[in-house]
Amino acid sequence: MAVDGVSGSSNTSQMASSRSTIADNFDTFLTILTTQLRNQNPLDPMDTNQFTQQLVQFTGVEQQLKTNEFLETLMLSSQNTAKSDAVSYIGKEVTSSGKTGELTDENAVFWAYSADANAANATVTIKDANGQVVYTETGPLNAGPGTFRWDGMGSDGNLKPNGVYTIDIQGKDANGQIVKISTASIGIVTAVDFTGDVPLLTVGSRRVAITDVTDVRIPDVTAPDDPAPDDETEA
Repeated sequence: MAVDGVSGSSNTSQMASSRSTIADNFDTFLTILTTQLRNQNPLDPMDTNQFTQQLVQFTGVEQQLKTNEFLETLMLSSQNTAKSDAVSYIGKEVTSSGKTGELTDENAVFWAYSADANAANATVTIKDANGQVVYTETGPLNAGPGTFRWDGMGSDGNLKPNGVYTIDIQGKDANGQIVKISTASIGIVTAVDFTGDVPLLTVGSRRVAITDVTDVRIPDVTAPDDPAPDDETEA
């Protein structure tokens, strides 16, 4: 992954050229003004109003250029900071809004979910990239956040191929009322793309806008291959 630095050479060059032109014109103006003052008629001195106004105009332009230069430096600094922040996501586990997850030879698929209330009867449905249902599971679901792990084994007992899958969780409480259950994708960031207005994080084969990230954490590399903590639902 190539992370390009922020380049402001074109704008900076234009700013320097403008300031150089103003400085040259100002020096020329002072030279002409000094010559006129030296050679003016003492009995009919020059009207100072005109060159006083010109001095004020030169000063105003110079101050504006300095202000623009400061704002440009501030903007470039902000852009560099934003890029550095985005690069720091590489190697981190992120949770982002969405329903997709990627199954690979090395990793099962993890999704995050959050239930607004206890669901006495919840149904988990996983579909492949073609929209075909490959796995379903039913059971109770506690209120609050949690994670769902799918190892790639389909409901038909066959291991499904690597690829992108989507999850959907529907639930009802003990009274048969629908319980709202939201889902999110989990994955490891491997690269950052800065070509757009918003940095895009590469998570597996997916591109995730950094603005869609809701959680960032260091992967638990000490955990066993098939962890099953109390708050995790495992397929």
